[in-house]
Amino acid sequence: MQIYNTLTKTKEEFVPRDKGQVSMYVCGPTTYNFIHLGNARPLVFFDTVRRYFIYKGYQVNFVQNFTDVDDKIINRAREEKTDPLELAQKYIREFFADADALNVMRADTHPKVSEHIPEIIDLIKKLEQQGHAYAVDGDVYFAVRSFPAYGKLSGRSLEDMQAGARVEVDPRKKDPMDFALWKAAKPGEPSWDSPWGPGRPGWHIECSAMAEKYLGSGFDIHGGGFDLIFPHHENEIAQSEAACGEPFARYWMHNGFITVNQEKMSKSLGNFFLVREILAKFPPDVVRWYLLSTHYRSPLDFDDEKLVMAGKGLDRIKTALRLLYEAMELPVYQEEREKPVADGLEEKLATLRLEFEKAMEDDFNTALAISVFFELAKEINIFVGKLGGKVTSEEKKLLDKAHALVKDFNCVLGILKEDKMTGRLLIDAAGADDKLTEGLIQLIIKIRQEARSKKDWATADTIRDGLKELGIILEDTPQGVRWKKQG
Repeated sequence: MQIYNTLTKTKEEFVPRDKGQVSMYVCGPTTYNFIHLGNARPLVFFDTVRRYFIYKGYQVNFVQNFTDVDDKIINRAREEKTDPLELAQKYIREFFADADALNVMRADTHPKVSEHIPEIIDLIKKLEQQGHAYAVDGDVYFAVRSFPAYGKLSGRSLEDMQAGARVEVDPRKKDPMDFALWKAAKPGEPSWDSPWGPGRPGWHIECSAMAEKYLGSGFDIHGGGFDLIFPHHENEIAQSEAACGEPFARYWMHNGFITVNQEKMSKSLGNFFLVREILAKFPPDVVRWYLLSTHYRSPLDFDDEKLVMAGKGLDRIKTALRLLYEAMELPVYQEEREKPVADGLEEKLATLRLEFEKAMEDDFNTALAISVFFELAKEINIFVGKLGGKVTSEEKKLLDKAHALVKDFNCVLGILKEDKMTGRLLIDAAGADDKLTEGLIQLIIKIRQEARSKKDWATADTIRDGLKELGIILEDTPQGVRWKKQG
């Protein structure tokens, strides 16, 4: 398995720290607002990475933090006249609502800054004792020049960074590039007691402390968006490796930006789209499919039309899956066919599995993996089309193998949810598990079929056209009537 490591700027073979196990830390949101699509990309992508490791048999320890103590939270709480920690908890709940909709697995651990103050203070004390940090008027700063390797992740030199800096220089700092580990308390802000007086953590120290606690030094993968390379991840490396003298994380993975008209999507630019606003217009499975349709390191430009196209692409998978399920329900034909219809399908399934794995193991190329999924859908369509409404026992086994492969591909990509009772994938994410909706549509189809049997074409057409106006498309096939939502 090859992973592009931002630290070395090359693809490297993935070798886990502990055999058969993978340790991952992915930076989570600052909880002062609903997440936007730019936040959702790393959320979905690193969930897919985790899923692939599980598919390959690894035991994965996945940690994703919540920054629930931050200037943005304090400012938002002041605007809403509420407690900052209560505001943060509100948006943590909203985060889970959006993540669940996108079929993102919960992390093994979701640590919060507010619950790890002792660990953060201990790490700062260690840095201070070793000469890597200094206190000024209740604030504590990391001395950047005490860590000679500073800049190794971003590839920047201190001189270049200082020359390009636009921030006002704090005269209390020993060096303009030094950054805050601890901030002295201000009136009306959350604070905790510390050796330097009441205060709260700086941004970067939290991830170092929590990653060390839950994963230890030299854990496997640290992930996040490209915008976190500098300063956040650069500072994490500096303070963690200065404190322990060992590599912090071994593989650094960063996803590209989502852009709007080629400009980075962000709250600060005001060109962001909240996930829940998008989910009000497009099904969650389509949004996830869209997010995985481009290689994670490439920029992904957003507009509604691209999501419409993603939905049409996903419909090709869903159509094949509907045909597959219909074929799996056919009674087994006891006699052998004069001319077999399998046509090497078993070998093709094995080849497609290998191609899917090859794509995922080349730096998690989900775009290529999706193209393999399309090939699988094509093979299913061809095979089912040749069955002629009946299956032999051997063909039934092939249908089951095709279904197993679809489920494995889907288990990695996380697109469609699974019915725990039947083990089948839910084709309509917006309502396939809604028994009332399914039952009502089936009842309407039955009434239409009765009208057709009586040659009451006017009533049958009225029903069909009425459903179409509601976004439900009926398809008359030799195997019966199918329905789907209009894409």
